Amino acid sequence: MNQHFSQLKKAVVVFHSYGITLSGQRKNDHFIQQLNMDPVFINGLIFELEYNLHIILQDEMLRKACTPKEVIRLLLTIPQDN
Repeated sequence: MNQHFSQLKKAVVVFHSYGITLSGQRKNDHFIQQLNMDPVFINGLIFELEYNLHIILQDEMLRKACTPKEVIRLLLTIPQDN
């Protein structure tokens, strides 16, 4: 549980660096439609999450994650020894 908490703290910092708040309803906003993010910036966000958390996210799973909440849920499903 401690590992998940520290990973989530790092993820929140990355999301905030992109101007994405994870509180309230904003966590459910679609990256392209509501947050008006260019796909290049979305790829940059994913890269920074992978880099800071020392994980590798599978492309197949990322295609389903269109909101910050879904990305966080994906991060929580990754085994800790990854």
